[in-house]
Amino acid sequence: MATTGVKPTLEGMLKSLRLGDVVDATSVYINGAWTTSDAPGSIDVMSPATEEVIARVASGSPRDVDRAVAAAKAALPAWALTPAVERGAYLTKIQGVMLEHLGDFAELASRDVGSPAKASKRMQLGLPIFNFGFYGDLAGTYNFDGEMIGNSLVTKEAVGVVACITPWNFPAHQIALKVAAAWAAGCTVVVKPSEVAPLLAYAMAEVFDQVGLPPGVFNMVSGEGSVVGEALVSHDDVDMISFTGSIRAGRRISELASGALKRVSLELGGKSANVILEGADLDAAVVSGLKNSIGLNTGQACTALTRFVVPRSVLRDVEAIAADQASRFTMGAWDEEGVVIGPLVSKVQYDKVRGYIQKGLDEGARLIAGGLDSDRTTGYFVAPTIFSDVSNDMAIAREEIFGPVVCIIPYDSEEEAIALANDTIYGLGGAVWAGDQNHALAVAKKIRTGQVFVNGGDFNPAAPFGGFKQSGHGREAGIAGIEEFLETKAMHL
Repeated sequence: MATTGVKPTLEGMLKSLRLGDVVDATSVYINGAWTTSDAPGSIDVMSPATEEVIARVASGSPRDVDRAVAAAKAALPAWALTPAVERGAYLTKIQGVMLEHLGDFAELASRDVGSPAKASKRMQLGLPIFNFGFYGDLAGTYNFDGEMIGNSLVTKEAVGVVACITPWNFPAHQIALKVAAAWAAGCTVVVKPSEVAPLLAYAMAEVFDQVGLPPGVFNMVSGEGSVVGEALVSHDDVDMISFTGSIRAGRRISELASGALKRVSLELGGKSANVILEGADLDAAVVSGLKNSIGLNTGQACTALTRFVVPRSVLRDVEAIAADQASRFTMGAWDEEGVVIGPLVSKVQYDKVRGYIQKGLDEGARLIAGGLDSDRTTGYFVAPTIFSDVSNDMAIAREEIFGPVVCIIPYDSEEEAIALANDTIYGLGGAVWAGDQNHALAVAKKIRTGQVFVNGGDFNPAAPFGGFKQSGHGREAGIAGIEEFLETKAMHL
């Protein structure tokens, strides 16, 4: 039987990191308590900026998963029957605690993921804080009691125990998107955070514990996807899987879940096009596009605008603007002055992205900024890199790189531009720029993706988020996010 484990507090983790000590986060959180994992050994967590070990987390085991799922199953009936407004109150409390300690959470995010301090506050923490508040409010106003359709009362109820498998690029945001909506719906959860950047997950677990969530409503088991993830997906008592990550992992999850016909929500990769039409404001389109690709978490974002589809007549103008903007992306560690983009999250990601840059050179794309040399001797830094004269059949144009690499693809007609934007296995994001808003909107409607930015429209965290084609299925965020975790029941009166 597992014994009480080390409690990894936000304050304690930051103190260790500031002193240069290795954080002990080798516990798992099950049934309202930190306990020792049944798995031997641990997983090293590396600093993206220094390449040093900064923490060790539990490697997790199938037995840990069994205990966590059992706790979630036992807690489900009472939690699902808890008045929704009371469930929402827990979420509102979580939002308050995270706001109160925003600076500390942001520092932990920067040390863990590598994001510059300003970006950590705005994106790494700003989005999850919004979502806890949003679902806290929505839980109290959503109509779970249903409506009469003829002689039938149609109601909504929790899908059950949910396995939430989350990625490393926006760890707090991805946990919040899943667990806040699931809790609002009345579900209990078991979270498997990424072992690459897990410290924010541990800090959030401490907050969930602090606000007094009933035991078993939240459980967390860290570890490898091939062990902990597969045990969760295959578990007989898990009713639904909510996953964000790669297509490869998404396919594997679908295979494992298909035997029991479990509900699966998948948010996978992207290769989003930034379509610039004749007459568009080139400066706005290129600068905004690069801020939403290279400038967004150093390109480590599934919605990154990595393909710039531009009129051949203005190709050289676009290249000049892009090269100038790339030179403005100051690169460095999270605590360096004026840094805009940080390192990639890991050595694996660093090697992968550099491999794609080499592929682009080998395929004959023309390099106009960046390349293989980052001028940094320590850390997983890759310079902002832009290729031009890219054809849509090149690997750098077809495969998700997940780094600060952008392709410029010229076109000769609007019909060709739309075809190029849609010529991908992905369908997650995109952007369209035109001199006229109605023209831009008309083209946006022809782009086969889950979301499109039209002439620089702002991201809306309350809008549904998800993809077409192999970018996955299901939606997160907003009202659509809570409905992913609900079943519909008809009672004929």
